[in-house]
Amino acid sequence: MFRTLWIVWLVANTCMWMNDVAAAWLMTSLTSSPVMVALVQSASTLPVFLLGLPSGALADIVDRRRYLMFTQVWVAVIAVLICAAMLTDTLNAPLLLFLTLANGVGLAMRWPVYSALIPELVPRGELPQALALNGVGMNVSRIIGPAVAGALIAGAGPPYVFVLNAALSIATTLALLRWKREQKVSALPSERMLGAMRVGVQHVRQSPHLKAVLLRVALFFLNSTALVALLPLVARQMRDGGAGTFTVLLASMGLGAIVTALWLPRIRSRMTRDELVRNGTVVQAAAMLAMAYAPNLYAAVPAMLVAGAAWIATANSLTVGAQMLLPDWVRARGMSIYQMALMGGTAVGAALWGQVASLSSVRTSLVLASVAALVALVAMRRMHVGGRAEEDLTPARLWTAPELAIPVEPDQGPVLVTVEYRIDPERKREFVEAMRESRRVWLSNGLLAWELFDDISDPGCFIEHLIDESWAEYVRRNERVSASYMLLRERKLGFHIGDEPPVIRRFVAEPIRR
Repeated sequence: MFRTLWIVWLVANTCMWMNDVAAAWLMTSLTSSPVMVALVQSASTLPVFLLGLPSGALADIVDRRRYLMFTQVWVAVIAVLICAAMLTDTLNAPLLLFLTLANGVGLAMRWPVYSALIPELVPRGELPQALALNGVGMNVSRIIGPAVAGALIAGAGPPYVFVLNAALSIATTLALLRWKREQKVSALPSERMLGAMRVGVQHVRQSPHLKAVLLRVALFFLNSTALVALLPLVARQMRDGGAGTFTVLLASMGLGAIVTALWLPRIRSRMTRDELVRNGTVVQAAAMLAMAYAPNLYAAVPAMLVAGAAWIATANSLTVGAQMLLPDWVRARGMSIYQMALMGGTAVGAALWGQVASLSSVRTSLVLASVAALVALVAMRRMHVGGRAEEDLTPARLWTAPELAIPVEPDQGPVLVTVEYRIDPERKREFVEAMRESRRVWLSNGLLAWELFDDISDPGCFIEHLIDESWAEYVRRNERVSASYMLLRERKLGFHIGDEPPVIRRFVAEPIRR
């Protein structure tokens, strides 16, 4: 099934590159403005930034297979609309941007659900290799997509690019129909959309390592996207530059990424992810600088090969870092936020460096983007994306539902839980530090509010105060407890000096009419 899903990924990304190449080249024939050309890249990626979180929440709530199929149908419909606009001679620059934006909505829906599906099919130990293989698929599509699009544009005309896109998207939808994915059955009702989004954001906020990954990926793509966004103009400025030159440059970047992806396991054995991100960023900046001064295709192709190698090494390291920090129950939401950071950086970077090129020159824009990438790297040198050791985020499955004296419906709430500890007052500082970590874990699991209360009339008596949105969310939060949390739980219990375990009380809000 992983093979089938990987082929779907390959075809879907081939369609994406065909669309982007055709749209970018079409825009150069509709307008000569560097800003409008660069905005094609922004329009393609901005929806992922704006809609990533709702899309990720949906992917964690609904059936992921059906959701992925819907995204492919969406992309097919947009391709048909672009083709129709071209054939009726109604396509102009603003309409092309709008339809490219609509196509980006399909990407915004597709990427989080695909990112969440892969760990279902691949053991955790093989996840880095699987993600590297996804990178190979992405970069094979980077070669195939532009090559096919370029051949169709030159031989038959741009409308046929979008016709082929629609046909391939429908074909992948039919392929997904064969997957009999086992649906996880839960006695609890599905999470609500807004609540699921809140929990996703809250989980990211409580993970300092994940926040470091998000900032790094946003800044990396903010600067590195200048090369891809301005590449059509770089190609046009070269001697005999045209669609063929543009296609060769993109294909060279993809080829560099593919070759590097095959060597990534060996490279990862010699470098930590932080070292890979640092070195990849430096090499990417150097490649952009070389492209700024490349006089012809012969000088540009090696630079694009190096840029592709640096891109896959950095992007794969950051993606693996994000995946390893996310438990399965929030994976689609977490990866959607990761994609928001990536695509937000890409969209802003394309518009920014396009504007710089418009006010100065393409060369100046690429040089400044290279310098900015190095400055950002130095500024973030203390923000780590993870080493080789990983936290065990698999569910502990040790929690059992408490016996209830009165029946409670899943949607009843809020729910208040109190845990009373008796500790040695001399160890208060250590205890508070442990409880600070407890707060982070419970909030990352979806808790609505957390406080620690110190009994001012009884030194050594503390109450941990937890509030959940509903009884269903209380049960869900406890079912999400990971194996790594059990070590913290033992640490907290180690402070308790009472003869009996800490007293736990559960309260459900009583609705009172005013």
